[in-house]
Amino acid sequence: MPAKLKDAVVVITGASSGIGRATAREFARKGAVLVLAARRDDALREVRDECERLGARAVAVTTDVTDDASVEQLAHRAVEAFGHIDVWVNDAGVTMFGRFDEVPVESNRRVVEVNLLGTFYGSQAAIRRFRERNSGVLINVSSGFGRVGAPMQAAYVATKHGQRGLSEALRQELHDTDIHVCTVLPTAIDTPVYRAAANYTGHHIRPLGHLLEPEKVAKTIVRLAEKPRREVAVGEAVRGITVLHALAPGLYERISSRRAVEQQIVRDEALDPHSGNLFEPVPEWTGISGGYKPAARETVRRSMTRSLTLAAATGLALYLLRPRNGTSHR
Repeated sequence: MPAKLKDAVVVITGASSGIGRATAREFARKGAVLVLAARRDDALREVRDECERLGARAVAVTTDVTDDASVEQLAHRAVEAFGHIDVWVNDAGVTMFGRFDEVPVESNRRVVEVNLLGTFYGSQAAIRRFRERNSGVLINVSSGFGRVGAPMQAAYVATKHGQRGLSEALRQELHDTDIHVCTVLPTAIDTPVYRAAANYTGHHIRPLGHLLEPEKVAKTIVRLAEKPRREVAVGEAVRGITVLHALAPGLYERISSRRAVEQQIVRDEALDPHSGNLFEPVPEWTGISGGYKPAARETVRRSMTRSLTLAAATGLALYLLRPRNGTSHR
């Protein structure tokens, strides 16, 4: 890898908005050479121009990650233009809300195609190029929901678990090389993904929890490119729900289910079901932010998460240390 990413060739999918766009800017500030991929031509060219104004060389390659030939062409264009690939970031993704049994089959399939198969195709294209030089960093952007479940987003959760599992399998295959595979697990982030989400709930949806800025994830991705680590959570909430789920999975599931029904669905705002950006990109919301009000400060977020974790750990400890009178509990 070039020192401190200057002149490193970086491919980013999903670069037209949100985390991908923020990541492109962050790499540009480091002097990386960027190959930017997404479905939206106009937005992609905007990002390319932004990166060039920051002093980076950048090209935009319109890419549909659900098409393996399109992803292979992306990799080919990167090597053709710059000779090799140093870093590949799989960030393209979509989400969808709705009860699993009420969501159209084709919509479930599309979430899997974009999030999981898109990561498959990107990872395969990247590793093939990395093996030629026995060097490279693959970064797969999963989610905190790659560790735990969530209601109303079954297909999304399944793909995020799949991305995490894929990364783990690839690390084992590549253990004797200088090729690194990293997984990023963000908490809820203030990006346009919620604005463009497919929605079959019959109501408007709002994101849950304290939203972090996309730039926090972007900085994490860039740090991983410089110093790879196997898996990194972004946001205290991910660590909190992971611990709670490990210690008391039933409690976690009850809390998660109740929050989705009571807080995420806006009951007084009816909405016709729609497929969002699953099958076609939407022209709006091409920026980094989703436009949601910033959440409470980091100190408050950490306090709440740690309190929840402590309560769960204390409850489990009390349960395990309870007096046993020879009674069998089932």
